[in-house]
Amino acid sequence: MMSPKAKGIKQVASNKKAFHDYFVLDRFEAGIELSGTEVKSIRQGKLNLKDSYCIIKDGELFIRGMHISPYEKGNIFNRDPVRPRRLLMHKREIMRLHGSVMRDGMALIPLSIYFKNSLVKVEIGLCKGKKLYDKRQADAERAAKRDIDRAIRRN
Repeated sequence: MMSPKAKGIKQVASNKKAFHDYFVLDRFEAGIELSGTEVKSIRQGKLNLKDSYCIIKDGELFIRGMHISPYEKGNIFNRDPVRPRRLLMHKREIMRLHGSVMRDGMALIPLSIYFKNSLVKVEIGLCKGKKLYDKRQADAERAAKRDIDRAIRRN
């Protein structure tokens, strides 16, 4: 995937909790099927990825738990804020992900949502859950790095 600073890419939201709770092994880009008022709401940054996840059902990929706030001027065109939304990927990629999820017990977690030119894209991570001791170790490493950086700046 291209870096967010690349031309035509504007990040709207990221799922910081996913990096705390999971090891991200691989990343994929997918389109998302939205209504017009949902796109306008995303442009305003009114969405939440905190407890969202992806499932594969009948050979299609869906995102669940993603909250997109209703657009204020949308009146009757607004949709349910937490409805499942279909993600757009090639069938072969979806089947490969399905195999990894079923065989290795991994999870598909949305990591970020961004605009690529004028299209809304979702970055999906193939993730493995962290145990409590993994989270503690990551926190300790982060604290040690912060202390080292602070000491370098003082001197």
